Amino acid sequence: MARKKKELPLLEKIAITDVAAEGKALAKVNDLVVFVPYVVPGDVVDLQVKRKKNHYAEAVAVKFHEYSPVRAVPFCQHYGVCGGCKWQCLPYAEQIKYKQKQVADNLTRIGKIELPEILPILGSEKTEFYRNKLEFTFSNKRWLTEEEVKEDVKYDQMNAVGFHIPGAFDKVLAIEKCWLQDDISNQIRNAIRDYAYEHNYSFFNLRSQEGMLRNLMIRTSSTGELMVLLQCKIVEKGELDLMKCLLDFVAERFSQITSLLYVVNNKCNDTINDLDVMVFKGNDHIFEEMEGLRFKIGAKSFYQTNSGQAYNLYKVARNFAGLTGNELVYDLYTGTGTIANFVSRQAKKVIGIEYVPEAIEDAKVNSAINGIDNTLFYAGDMKDILTQEFITQHGRPDVIITDPPRAGMHDDVINTILFAEPQRIVYVSCNPATQARDLSLLDVKYKVMAVQPVDMFPHTHHVENVVLLEKRV
Repeated sequence: MARKKKELPLLEKIAITDVAAEGKALAKVNDLVVFVPYVVPGDVVDLQVKRKKNHYAEAVAVKFHEYSPVRAVPFCQHYGVCGGCKWQCLPYAEQIKYKQKQVADNLTRIGKIELPEILPILGSEKTEFYRNKLEFTFSNKRWLTEEEVKEDVKYDQMNAVGFHIPGAFDKVLAIEKCWLQDDISNQIRNAIRDYAYEHNYSFFNLRSQEGMLRNLMIRTSSTGELMVLLQCKIVEKGELDLMKCLLDFVAERFSQITSLLYVVNNKCNDTINDLDVMVFKGNDHIFEEMEGLRFKIGAKSFYQTNSGQAYNLYKVARNFAGLTGNELVYDLYTGTGTIANFVSRQAKKVIGIEYVPEAIEDAKVNSAINGIDNTLFYAGDMKDILTQEFITQHGRPDVIITDPPRAGMHDDVINTILFAEPQRIVYVSCNPATQARDLSLLDVKYKVMAVQPVDMFPHTHHVENVVLLEKRV
């Protein structure tokens, strides 16, 4: 006999009191902490509990009794369904206030180290259309909203191009207008969608691995250049002809595209790092610019997705580094060498290390393009490359700049940094929680001298943070 599912409670007239992790808000009911999406501090709501543990629960708001005086009206028609930009209901001034608090809480509670006064967060000048890259997925399983399901009608068009629904890997929400990237992105995506509808192109099925149209990537840049990459599964020659007809249409409709590319992907995933990118029209790259430096961006290149805030972030890192022109700098997790090349004019020599070999090749190209001859780049796992032998060979760095992935730095890397004993460490992080953990390990030899949060992603809970550490006397 099946066990009866436990009925979860409805909590009535609950005041939302704070902002929590992952973009959710927080309420307290007696000793129970409740996490709730799409509400803001000051809202009074009825909460339907969806999941309950001993001391916390997850719930959704099913009725609003009072709206918070700081609540904002979401501007996107897809808000609440798409899963992105969850903080649209919170004014931007409030968003950055809570991001500042998030940095302070993480460094204090996790790091447990002595801290200076944290500098005011640098907000993003652009809070809409600020991204330079978006990827859209084609699917023959369009997500139906609650309203569409309630209508109980059969929809003729179940193909969609848009974003994956959280928790439903094979379902895609059809996007009409996204506010993250310049509107040319919406125009290109919708034109491709309409052409595919009109000419009966097959959209990909993630479960059966059938269908032609798979993925669309659009990159814009501060130089005005525009890259479009179409990813397709091609089984028959006729499908290759269909893809090229579509690309011809795109090239004719959008003459401003400077790099029109395609990838034939017959694998079971959408990653393209191991696939050949083919040029249909224009160049195989676009450029970004920063203080007269030009950075070549290919289809596989990593570049910070908010160009304007990336510039502010790198200026903070360079300022914290305190370079005079005589320093040997190690740039760890250098990516395509953006920071390394950006600080090279103020350093004697910069050595960049990165896991991805293709990124290191981009870094070398970017140095060559800009006539920079005082950089060296190495590819490999950081904990394997950055060793005591490496430091003995290349010299002890005066400054280390590190910008690790969300997981933070490996213990071996931290131990090697402690062995290298640079005078200053500039730690750039996209995850203040793991940054705080690493800072506590570095605390044995280093003192935190400055902390500067930077907001790269408005309307989300994500925040970057830059910390300056100096060697203890």
